[in-house]
Amino acid sequence: MTASPALGTPRTASPELLRSVFRQHAAGVAVITAAGEGPVGFTATSLNSVAAEPPLISFGVGTGSSSWPVVAEAEHIGVHILCEDQRELAATFARSGADRFGPSTGWRSGPEGVPLLDGVVAWLVCRVVARIPAGDHRIVIARAEVGDPSGGGRPLVYHQGRFTALRD
Repeated sequence: MTASPALGTPRTASPELLRSVFRQHAAGVAVITAAGEGPVGFTATSLNSVAAEPPLISFGVGTGSSSWPVVAEAEHIGVHILCEDQRELAATFARSGADRFGPSTGWRSGPEGVPLLDGVVAWLVCRVVARIPAGDHRIVIARAEVGDPSGGGRPLVYHQGRFTALRD
């Protein structure tokens, strides 16, 4: 049996402590999209399956993000699970001020007018059922209405502050 490493000195909770701890947590990478006067979207590593019946998902979005005003009013959102070769797409949707739906982004208008990204592992279009205040974010809960899990490939992962791929 291997001995576990010694515990470090506990630190008082702070935004930096939370970021440091969650850099150790590998998370799947998704892009959330919505349609307003124009399409909006952002990279999310907070996507979760909430329930199978009814089929509910959740994600967090900062109220200071450029996408929040549209997501705050949207009836439907798109959820895209990115493929391991979509690091640049993830970075584009994570970067403030980026032209997220510019010529380098393949997408189309899907059900309910939701922007759907090309080449993803899987996608869902969901109806928003709740927006719950949580500090400087909102937790959005949405019910899956239609989707496609057949994109194939391996998912993109976020760990240690960078986009990476799964290893066998």
